[in-house]
Amino acid sequence: MAILERVYTVDDVARLEQQPMKPMEKVFVIDGQLLIRMAPAQFQALAASEVSRLLGNYAAEHGLGKVFVDCGYHPPGDRQTLLFPDVSFEARRRAAKSPLRTYKPYMPDLAVEVISPAQTLAQARRKAQACLRHGAALVWLLDPLGDYAEVWRGGDDGKVQSERIAGDGSLSGEDILPGFRLPLSQIFYTLRLAVADPQRPLAMT
Repeated sequence: MAILERVYTVDDVARLEQQPMKPMEKVFVIDGQLLIRMAPAQFQALAASEVSRLLGNYAAEHGLGKVFVDCGYHPPGDRQTLLFPDVSFEARRRAAKSPLRTYKPYMPDLAVEVISPAQTLAQARRKAQACLRHGAALVWLLDPLGDYAEVWRGGDDGKVQSERIAGDGSLSGEDILPGFRLPLSQIFYTLRLAVADPQRPLAMT
């Protein structure tokens, strides 16, 4: 007899989040499977903070939308996938209608994941594919220790496409954030110094 695995939903995650003694690790759901997201390493949190600052400043200056950190998203009409990108951007037309007290019932226009030592590239790619499959237009996967990034997009044929960007390259906001460019060296340089010299202050210049 086949053993049926439990299917988890957005509501299960909400209940875990509301527990008085909730675990330090965050959980998320992809296609009904409950997954664990470990607390970010220091360099991961710093990279996400800097990306959110640069994106947020540009979006605000040009009136393009809002940037969020560690915000929950699930597809419209589907409560079996819930993702928490490290950084996300929503165009102004969507952010204005965004609920403030619940997870957002749609995917962001742009999602950013900073890969940590506790996360495999395959796991990060699975998140990227889930984001795109459910409505995101663009996903950036940043690997500061590997000195590269991956750009994931939805193709015209419905299939996702990826592109690897070396550490001396830059990321483009494309149609989502027109004119925005993010040199990876601006994110990775200080982080590489911090890894080489743990006593060095972690501060972006």
